[in-house]
Amino acid sequence: MNKSFLIKELFANIKTTGAVTFSSKSLVNKMLSFANFKGAKIIIELGGGDGSITKGIIDRMDKDATLMVFEISEAFCKNLKKQFPQKNVQIINDSAENMDKYLDGKSADLILSSLPFSLIPKEARNNIYSKTRSSLDKNGFFIQICYSYLLKFQFANYFKNIRTAFTLKNFPPAFILICK
Repeated sequence: MNKSFLIKELFANIKTTGAVTFSSKSLVNKMLSFANFKGAKIIIELGGGDGSITKGIIDRMDKDATLMVFEISEAFCKNLKKQFPQKNVQIINDSAENMDKYLDGKSADLILSSLPFSLIPKEARNNIYSKTRSSLDKNGFFIQICYSYLLKFQFANYFKNIRTAFTLKNFPPAFILICK
């Protein structure tokens, strides 16, 4: 799938993508710099989009790790499956609200997200927060890209320890929330 098709899909579904462009390489690198991939066996990505974060995760994760990518856009899922045919990468065309159904009682070591929580209805958003907390290993981290610092206060209902970072090297500039 070519980049112009992906950009068209991005704008056609702005309410679910929540972005005017894909994450910059600089933002992806900064986000992933907060994750310890060494020894992480189950990694979840919420909102695979064009695969820019997915690629960064795959480049950093151990060979025996499993990556589960949740994406609700069927077009993005088709593109992701073509880009990442590896057996240890699962592209899941489903809502992050259902992540626990795919874990088979296991927990994730890392959950990385670019979901547009500001645009997700409150009930669904709270379900995702709750599932994220309950699906994460007690030593795991949840790392979220967002464009509003105010989301930190919503996450505080689910995570005791939240650090923030900021980067201007993205359009628009973005916050990174590192939650434990």
